[in-house]
Amino acid sequence: MIKKTVLTVLLAATVVGGALAPVGVAQAQQYDGRPPYRGDYRGHDDWRRHHHHGNGGAIAGGVAAGLIGGLIGGAIVNNNSGPVYAEPPPPPPRCWFESRPVQNQYDDGYHYERMRVCD
Repeated sequence: MIKKTVLTVLLAATVVGGALAPVGVAQAQQYDGRPPYRGDYRGHDDWRRHHHHGNGGAIAGGVAAGLIGGLIGGAIVNNNSGPVYAEPPPPPPRCWFESRPVQNQYDDGYHYERMRVCD
């Protein structure tokens, strides 16, 4: 019961934390008046043409947080406090063969047959 509660709390915290994470401001690429099909900017190292906005650190941080959270959650779930006593299965029934009287089908007499008898 406690494991399910802890798992539920961790899952809820992960989902809410991911949903409420601070999001950067969306920025459009600066337009300098040149159409993109003109090839005059190829070969230049113009910083406005690169689409790297320094998001690598945030992505790496998110991956690391997810990995660490998963490891901690797995350790909590698998926290075995020691051996748990399990009751052994019941022994199989003892059986033996006995000669028992059985009524005949066609007359009122009896005969003896060997029958398996169990506890």
